[in-house]
Amino acid sequence: MKILAQSRTLAADEAAFTTELLGAEAAKVWELQQAGCIREAYFTAAGEAVLVLECPSVAAARRVLATLPLVCAQLIEFTLDELRPYSGFARLFAPRSPPPASLPSKRRRA
Repeated sequence: MKILAQSRTLAADEAAFTTELLGAEAAKVWELQQAGCIREAYFTAAGEAVLVLECPSVAAARRVLATLPLVCAQLIEFTLDELRPYSGFARLFAPRSPPPASLPSKRRRA
């Protein structure tokens, strides 16, 4: 199943995000992407991470994210949402109900 994970920064001090820790984070994300757990990775304009994961469950996605160095250091946390296929296209092919029968109009004679 696909899971959308959005980070939220917990640390108020930017100095907590050391070069070594950020390097370890990038290496772990790369490892998880190569393993097929992380399918897509982005940053928002505000600098928060947005990840699309492929995991058997939301609980499994939580376990995967718990291995990230910034999560382990309690500098960020993630909110998770299960993604489901868009079903709206079915409306394009659903049988349409015929329009209601209109009442015959009365014509005036001139």
